[in-house]
Amino acid sequence: MSGLVDELVLGPGVRAGFTSRAGGVSAPPWDSLNLGVHVHDDPAAVAVNRDRVAAWCGVPVAYATQVHGAAVHQVTEPPPPGTWSVGEADAMVTTSTRVGLGVLVADCAPVLLADPTARVVAVAHAGRAGLVAGVVEATVAQMCRAGARAGQVVAVIGPCIAGCSYEVPASMRDEVEQAVPGTASRTDQGTPAVDLAAGVRTILGRLGVARVDQVPVDTFGDQRCFSHRRDGPRTGRFAGVIRLLP
Repeated sequence: MSGLVDELVLGPGVRAGFTSRAGGVSAPPWDSLNLGVHVHDDPAAVAVNRDRVAAWCGVPVAYATQVHGAAVHQVTEPPPPGTWSVGEADAMVTTSTRVGLGVLVADCAPVLLADPTARVVAVAHAGRAGLVAGVVEATVAQMCRAGARAGQVVAVIGPCIAGCSYEVPASMRDEVEQAVPGTASRTDQGTPAVDLAAGVRTILGRLGVARVDQVPVDTFGDQRCFSHRRDGPRTGRFAGVIRLLP
């Protein structure tokens, strides 16, 4: 994770990547490329940071108000200037070349998806609650309604809290495992934990997604990333960003 955005290859005609903490103007404790406006950072600084990501993307980037649910928003056009959110949703899908999609995280799993053949891209915010609620399934279903085919979709799971770091009560681990098999994990201390990325991989595999890659970065242990679990509520948000090129 170096520079403003670490770019990924999701197929021809797709630009995608994940930001880190570096490259922005926010003051501590949000230093420096905080993209979340809801964490009490200076909105003017967040606006500059988002403009920098949009400049990398080449088009305006749409962000949603994420609530750990499974709602998916179909984005058809760039958001009006100064728009912080295009609505309440934890996933977005577009077939437009005029807008990018951004998913904000600070431990939850950011998922970028693309069908380069059908020209459909998406983002999903897969935290523990959203994973159980079905946000990944809902995202792929909306992509297919927009013309994608699961067997053509390529997905990348971005930096998120690792199974060895995400300690939860045993009852919560068991509840998530029952809903999404493969998520049960243990911390380095042997205590109950949840593996978000494993859950995303399980679901995408079950849906027949062609390829699932993962950025092997644990947000809890890597200071290049924002982490709510590590730093508390006064921390920023990094993003996964994707767009279709003309």
